[in-house]
Amino acid sequence: MGRGRLRIYLGAAPGVGKTYAMLAEAHRRVGRGTDCVVACVSHHDRPRTLAVLEGLERVPPGSGTSGVSGASGAFGAFGAEMDVDAVLARRPAVALVDDLAHTNAPGSRNAKRWRDVEELLAAGIEVVSTVNIQHLESLGDVVESITGVREPDTVPDEVVRRADQIELVDMDPQALRRRLAHGNVYRPDEVDAALSNYFRPGNLTALRELALLWTADRVDEYLQQYRGEHGIRTTWQARERIVVGLTGGPEGRTLIRRAARIAARGSGSEILAVYVARSDGLTSASPNELAVQRTLVEDLGGSFHHVIGDDVPQALLEFARGVNATQVVLGSSRRKAWQYVLGPGVGATVARDSGPDLDVHIVTHEEVARGRGLPVARGRRLGRSRVLWGWLTGVAGPALLTLLLTHTDADLGLANDMLLYLSLTVASALLGGLAPSLASAAFGSLLLNWFFAPPLYRFTVADPKNVVALAVFFGVAVAVASVVDLAARRTHQAARLRAESEVLSFLAGSVLRVGVSAPGPGAETALDALLERVRETFSMESVALLERAGDTEPWTSAGRIGPCPVGRPEDADVDVPVGDHLALALSGRVLPAEDRRVLGAFAAQAAVVLDRQRLVDQADQARKLAEGNKIRTALLAAVSHDLRTPLAAIKAAVSSLRSDDVEWSEEDQAELLAGIEAGADRLDHLVGNLLDMSRLQTGTVTPLLRPTDLDEVVPMALGGVPDGSAELDVPETLPMVEVDRGLLERAVANVVENAVKYSPGAAPVLVSASALAERVEVRVVDRGPGVPDEAKERIFEPFQRFGDAPRGVGVGLGLAVARGFAEAMGGTLTAEDTPGGGLTMVLTLRAVPARSASGPPAPPSLEKAGPR
Repeated sequence: MGRGRLRIYLGAAPGVGKTYAMLAEAHRRVGRGTDCVVACVSHHDRPRTLAVLEGLERVPPGSGTSGVSGASGAFGAFGAEMDVDAVLARRPAVALVDDLAHTNAPGSRNAKRWRDVEELLAAGIEVVSTVNIQHLESLGDVVESITGVREPDTVPDEVVRRADQIELVDMDPQALRRRLAHGNVYRPDEVDAALSNYFRPGNLTALRELALLWTADRVDEYLQQYRGEHGIRTTWQARERIVVGLTGGPEGRTLIRRAARIAARGSGSEILAVYVARSDGLTSASPNELAVQRTLVEDLGGSFHHVIGDDVPQALLEFARGVNATQVVLGSSRRKAWQYVLGPGVGATVARDSGPDLDVHIVTHEEVARGRGLPVARGRRLGRSRVLWGWLTGVAGPALLTLLLTHTDADLGLANDMLLYLSLTVASALLGGLAPSLASAAFGSLLLNWFFAPPLYRFTVADPKNVVALAVFFGVAVAVASVVDLAARRTHQAARLRAESEVLSFLAGSVLRVGVSAPGPGAETALDALLERVRETFSMESVALLERAGDTEPWTSAGRIGPCPVGRPEDADVDVPVGDHLALALSGRVLPAEDRRVLGAFAAQAAVVLDRQRLVDQADQARKLAEGNKIRTALLAAVSHDLRTPLAAIKAAVSSLRSDDVEWSEEDQAELLAGIEAGADRLDHLVGNLLDMSRLQTGTVTPLLRPTDLDEVVPMALGGVPDGSAELDVPETLPMVEVDRGLLERAVANVVENAVKYSPGAAPVLVSASALAERVEVRVVDRGPGVPDEAKERIFEPFQRFGDAPRGVGVGLGLAVARGFAEAMGGTLTAEDTPGGGLTMVLTLRAVPARSASGPPAPPSLEKAGPR
């Protein structure tokens, strides 16, 4: 059975016709043969609503009543609550449930009506409902600032967003006011107050705009989903979206402000700032500048995005088309004039390839034509000493080679000289990268021309063949240097990707480990271990996971590692936001852009670990609350019967003894007193078990473990059963056991009393003990009806009485207390079938090693482990 579908009629204000539209939809469905019922409707005695309600099957309401609150309820009527059980029993194909945000009357099945609707949907029933825009939880403060009325009944936005269909019921404010004036919404004595307060034209206009914008967002989500499912890449200009391309330079702030002014020209425009980083990290931007720009765009109501792409123009266009953007704002190039020989630049390429459906704005700024500078990430990655050796090899190497060749008599020829200079160019590329190798190629060409190409000591070449040779040398040197540098970069990238893959593999493994690990305090350790791994991986001084409850709330630490961690993301050298209210803050050094991708994966994993830790804690608390509720419910049942029964017997006996109407004989008095004593003993036993279970539930049982002989304790546990109902077989040669004497006595006593209760009178219970390896087993064997295998564990749960045990023979705590005491002492208590019929309880205890058993005698413990 699948989940039912939810259709919601969203109203801009009370009285626009949501309920009427819902009922009209019901008539259309009934006309098509659909099984449709009205589960709940708030008609407010409006004539037109009552008229359209005629002819529809209605489920009788529940017993609770409540007032309809909020703006509509201020002038509305009272109505009965929906009977969820009746609707589930009727099980229609479609159920109509009015006023989704309604708060149910105290004592109802659920506190909110939307939770009733969730039950219907889970049962496979399709639901048609209504809600006003002012009842959405996220808009409560906004609506209060507009109307001055705080809506007490709200529904979470996510509940409405999950609806399969949302239909906006809209009406012009003046038309709605005329409808109120004609008495179609409220009674005549309520109209003037409504028109002069909540239903003022300004209020209605603002609420209408809220409804339209919220619905537009929902439609936009569906549009994005549809485009993604159908692979549509072209831009549909359904809404103005402005993408701002950032480089990490100071001009980014100017671009963001310019985009904000463009967005302000039209209502509903959206700003998306995007920074494209190369995957090799060769063009790293300033993290601090990007952080400032991210804050600026968020303050202006936009969003910041960080994407990876080797082809920056293509990545920018892919992002713009992916979000269905209509405009792109870029800054004029910072290149100098001579740098345009390397290519047209990002702005020109984006403008050329944008197509007719994407407008591109090129904005001037103060950094135009000031130059971008040479990329320094490569040099930083190689290290200063290695770059220095590259320059020495590329510049000083050709000079030394020239000195050597000109001061020796060896005439190697121009071709061999070129090979020697070429080798130095290759060596400089391997050591220092592309820049030293290019300088080496140019310097080597000049030296070859001056010292070895006739005419010597002049920058002219007499032989055309030498001209070709020098040109080929320079070209080959540049090509070889470029290839060697590219190979070195690819080698570095491969090593880095391998390191990243190892880190990501660790993260993936940690996801699985966290996902399958047993809940408990280890979740906090997992978060600390993850933060420590972040600190080690990126060589940082401290790492902190910060969170806050809202945009204006202070930051608090969810986890921290290292000395002096920061308390705010703004104070960190590197911060990675995770959602709106969570951030990973690192202190120690500024990381290059190439490291932020892996750091983002760490941040996301830290959020997952934190969420799991809290979910585990919440689940543990919920489990404890559920167990506590179960205990309380059973305790009330016990008090209502099992504790009152002996009290009633004691009360009757005492009343009889005090009666002046009857003269009791000594035998009768002795019998009544014996009944009083038996009832008191029974009460003492029941209360003792209840208190013991309470101690076990709260974890306050602290056993005093000492070496003990079983033959000293087990016989004392049989004092609570009738003589002859149990046989004892505990050899004196058994090894000592490490137990608490009081807890052991209570555990054995409860097990024996339970066995005697179910054992036939002619078959006494056998209590025996034996040693097996490093443990000692105490077996309590009865010949009663036995217990099926599927119920052997259930009988150890609190307040469980098996089979047809009569009321009044106990509250079902004996075995639960016995097992709790056994486990507190490090033992176990299990149930087995008795050969030939019956049940055998096996109490397993730890045996004391021989050297401990021969030690000093154990100090006496309390003979009874009752409450202290």
